Amino acid sequence: MSAARQELEDAATHLGLAHELRFKPMFGGLFAYFAERPCAWIDAAGLALKVAPEQQAELLKIEGVPRFVHAEGAQPSRHYLRLPPALTRDTPVFAAWLERSLHAPQKKPARKRRP
Repeated sequence: MSAARQELEDAATHLGLAHELRFKPMFGGLFAYFAERPCAWIDAAGLALKVAPEQQAELLKIEGVPRFVHAEGAQPSRHYLRLPPALTRDTPVFAAWLERSLHAPQKKPARKRRP
């Protein structure tokens, strides 16, 4: 996990936005936030990046990029894609994807309940 975290930090630094990256331990892994927006999940298997639906097809064409599956038998994520080390170690390329992740659509806010 430390290697994937370092690669994410390197990409944020490449963008000049290292100060915008923070991590929160969660469910045995690390959840990464970039500019206060969820952007990546890091666990023992590597890094999964949040990618906008309209950009996923481009990334899925790269060898070794599957949809993220949190647990065995779970449905594949609609938003997160698992990135291979060859991609995350290429800092300029990974930084470009991280920047795209920053602009991925967020969930709609919860509806207010009426009393």
